[in-house]
Amino acid sequence: MIKDTILDALNKQIKLEGDSSQLYLAMASWAEVKGLEGTANFLYSHADEERMHMLKLIKFINERGGKAFVPQIEEPKQDFTTLKEVFTAILNHECFVSESINEIVGLTLEERDYSTHNFLQWYVSEQIEEEKLARNILDKLEMIGSDKGGLYLFDRDIVTLNTDTTAE
Repeated sequence: MIKDTILDALNKQIKLEGDSSQLYLAMASWAEVKGLEGTANFLYSHADEERMHMLKLIKFINERGGKAFVPQIEEPKQDFTTLKEVFTAILNHECFVSESINEIVGLTLEERDYSTHNFLQWYVSEQIEEEKLARNILDKLEMIGSDKGGLYLFDRDIVTLNTDTTAE
């Protein structure tokens, strides 16, 4: 049976993963309307990935004898000025998610819940990859600057960056 403190923390993480999915979805919609089809597809894929992260938590909680709570998802920001703003927001958000995961990992150690600790190691690794990917994309956007040809090539090639992450 999962302890209430761990259950509460994991249920909060479910909300955060759902909010992450919605954020990526809103960003994808913005990019698609701006004619950035490659970026939109990349972000739609990440929205799905975040939803799967949420589902993975729900299933884990329920399998451990807890009750997963499916919360109301907050409406994310809808409008952006540049791709650099989008990916800066992504990096900041992923760092926030990493902090949240790390807090839960610490809690599992305090509570001596080694099963949940083991389960969360996948999320720890995933967050390292998510932050790395966002930083790499921001580096590329910094190199491109305001070059429209570079932006075109970036948008065309961003789909290949999806292969750098490992979603489950």
